[in-house]
Amino acid sequence: MRVNLYLSLGSNIGDREANIRAALTALNRSYGRYIALSDMIETAPQGFQSPNAFLNCCVRYELSPRNDDLLQECHRILRRIKTIEANLGRDLTVEFDANGQRIYHDRPIDIDILFFGSYRGSDHLVTVPHPRIAERNFVLIPLRQIATPDLIRDFPEFF
Repeated sequence: MRVNLYLSLGSNIGDREANIRAALTALNRSYGRYIALSDMIETAPQGFQSPNAFLNCCVRYELSPRNDDLLQECHRILRRIKTIEANLGRDLTVEFDANGQRIYHDRPIDIDILFFGSYRGSDHLVTVPHPRIAERNFVLIPLRQIATPDLIRDFPEFF
């Protein structure tokens, strides 16, 4: 079984394009050469204030899951993503304000799992599809460039 993995990548500090390219190189080492890569688009930060614009893109890999438990596969992917982010200088500390809302900061790289095949599910670590795709044009615009007909059929709410 082959499954499409869609990720979003963003960077707003340092050499943003080099940060994204380094993340792609690390992802390629883990998952083979990507199948599709969107254009990089520049966007204003969303969810926090910063003078630094983001570069964002989406990428699609085709994977063969190790087993039928796709949530477990998402956990494995998430662990790899977090390692890549840390290796590229991202502080992985998660902060919350007094109201329990997450506080976001500038970052050299951010990688999010958007979709993993037609899987829909979540637990305390990961939610797939990503719960805020529809609110984020910085994800939707590049995602639409690389979306397959299967993705559009399985998740019409995003297209």
